Amino acid sequence: MMRNLFLLLVFLFTNVALSQELRATVAVNYEQVNNGNPQLFKNLEKQITEFLNNTKWTENEVKDVEKIECNFFINVTSYGSNNFEATLQVQASRPVFNSTLSSPILNVNDKNFNFRFIEFENMIYDANNFSSNLVSVLAFYSNLIIGIDMDSFSKLGGTEYLGIAANIVNVAQSSGFKGWSQSESGNNNRNFLISDMLSNTFEPFRTAMYLYHREGVDKMAENILQGKEGVSKAIQVLEEIQKTRTNSLITRTFFDIKADEIVSIFSGGPKMDVSKLVETLNRISPLNSQKWNKIR
Repeated sequence: MMRNLFLLLVFLFTNVALSQELRATVAVNYEQVNNGNPQLFKNLEKQITEFLNNTKWTENEVKDVEKIECNFFINVTSYGSNNFEATLQVQASRPVFNSTLSSPILNVNDKNFNFRFIEFENMIYDANNFSSNLVSVLAFYSNLIIGIDMDSFSKLGGTEYLGIAANIVNVAQSSGFKGWSQSESGNNNRNFLISDMLSNTFEPFRTAMYLYHREGVDKMAENILQGKEGVSKAIQVLEEIQKTRTNSLITRTFFDIKADEIVSIFSGGPKMDVSKLVETLNRISPLNSQKWNKIR
């Protein structure tokens, strides 16, 4: 009977989580700006917060406790005539089953966040039309967060919202703002990120996100060793990308999200043989080799 109750709770939790939207915290740093009224930047912060949290991103009805925790850190580097040059860091996490802990699902640093903002002007979201770069960038990351969150609860469960994010990219490409086009150098912008996530070549990333959470960290409250094995399995799946695309953006994205958590998971008991895991981690993410050396 206890097992049936547990399975019922898992089922309910999974379906509730799939209906989550956003509980966003926004911080605007304007220390590098010498001109402009501080109230302007406070209003920017307030309006973005309201836009992210009040926009209905899905058709699901959600309760307050079901929303996805996320952070938008905006660093304004210059301002003039309602035009802002900035960078944007977006972080998001999802709850770990039967625990008070949370697990990171996104950590992206967007260096091409330039936009126009007029105080008290309505911010209106339309996925099929480009009204402003500010709205489009925020909407892109909102749908990306929701899509990845759903992927972490159900295999490929976030396809619809990743598709909406891709559509936002397609619509915004002709705007002239940086970050939307594949013609930009560096292979490291919104276009490349969402293209990779929806590509069959990089599907192991999304599968790994599901395995990592549902067969990994969500199992740890019940059986730590089983949870560790699930995380290890997810990393083995992710290695499939390395065979065809070494040092890919999507692999770097995974470890930007998960590197510290992986070290934490495998640094405590119960012990398991991690030699093969460490070899795999060093092979697919050599930039984090110092972190992997802490795994025992």
